[in-house]
Amino acid sequence: MTNAAQPEQSFDVVVLGAGSAGEHVATTVAAGGRSVALVEAGRVGGECPYVACVPLKAMLRSAQARGTVRGLAALGGATSSPELQDGALAYGSAVRRRDEIAEHRDDSGAVEELEGTGVVLVRGFGRITGPGTLEVDGRSIGWTDLVVATGSRAVVPPVEGLDAVPSWTSDEALSAQERPASLLVLGGGAVGCEMAQVHARFGTSVVLVEPGEQLLGREEPSVSRLLLAALREDGVDVRLGVQADRFEPSGGGALCSMSDGSTLQVERVLIATGRSPWTDGIGLEALGIAPGEHGGLVADDHCRVAEHVYAAGDVTGEAPYTHTANYQARIVAANLLGEDRTADYRAIPRAVYTDPAVASVGMDEATAREAGLEPRTAVMDLREVARTSTDGSAGGRLVLTAAGGVLVGAAAIGPRADEWLSEATLAIRARVPLAVLADVVHAFPTFGEAYEPPLQELAGLSG
Repeated sequence: MTNAAQPEQSFDVVVLGAGSAGEHVATTVAAGGRSVALVEAGRVGGECPYVACVPLKAMLRSAQARGTVRGLAALGGATSSPELQDGALAYGSAVRRRDEIAEHRDDSGAVEELEGTGVVLVRGFGRITGPGTLEVDGRSIGWTDLVVATGSRAVVPPVEGLDAVPSWTSDEALSAQERPASLLVLGGGAVGCEMAQVHARFGTSVVLVEPGEQLLGREEPSVSRLLLAALREDGVDVRLGVQADRFEPSGGGALCSMSDGSTLQVERVLIATGRSPWTDGIGLEALGIAPGEHGGLVADDHCRVAEHVYAAGDVTGEAPYTHTANYQARIVAANLLGEDRTADYRAIPRAVYTDPAVASVGMDEATAREAGLEPRTAVMDLREVARTSTDGSAGGRLVLTAAGGVLVGAAAIGPRADEWLSEATLAIRARVPLAVLADVVHAFPTFGEAYEPPLQELAGLSG
């Protein structure tokens, strides 16, 4: 075995994991003149470009296009809506587009670009062997600073028989070519809702079960209810307060026994019950580091876990989104290059890319009260915005929460809500006074106008 005290090669910085966060840290620090090795057993770029965020959004866009065609006559684009191609055939077309956008899950272009920046890519699974050393497939590597960016992996619930029936994690579903005729989605979070809508719009019979009282966990309840209505309108059979108790193989698919006493026969099961930080098996114990209460690495506001050890991305368990990973990567890279940068998580946006989209940032009223604030909320119905009529959309909702003279939270559902909620994100991050926000002029007609009445109400101004 290689002697861990005498590494074969040493670097200023070694990054464990080449996902979004790890790749960003490595290239930025290398550009700053430090020697960098990036250790990765899978693809450079992680899951997001190949089997997660990007391909899922591509499929959602294809599904949305089918929805638009169905409503073509209502939008005045034709005297009658054209008949759509068979869902299974159309799904194949969407998959081909998805795979083109996802580079057919081939990271060779990303590898070439990475190595062009001077980063040394080490293929293999890295395990920390002690302070300043780690091992990759028997090769010992030395480091001065270590960045743990190992990401997360799908949580598979311990349901009896689940391992014996045809099932997908979301990553597997977004690599698969076939469209099942029937699908059971376990979990009503963002991914579960998105995948359910995609398959329903391509003609799959979809049942979504969520053990909780609403979709999207603790997001704004009124927004969650509108998403529930939208999914049901698409034909998704959403069952709240229900969970799968047992599975058994049946007819080439799965027979599921539910907690409400019902049974369900489906061709395939989609597991969308969340993800957990990937901390096991990487040798953290060699540094005396243990995951926190929720399984992620506990880092300070400099994204530092311990002396010379940093963490970024899903492995921290902090707002596990690609944009959070990129933000943390910027913080880590700046600190490794001698700056003094700290992270602020008050305004990390959350988005669900269904049609209509759901977006939120900051705290809702209940969370604000739990934080010791005295919040006030104001609501806007998007049916009152002119753009809703011109676009022929079903409307939506904007909920704003304020405390101490500033905005502390916002939640919305409506066309492109993920885009126009950026105004609230900036306002929360910059602590813009309500009076200033209420004085902002929005172009007419846009969905951004929805901010004006609730902000005037919160600022105590007359319309």
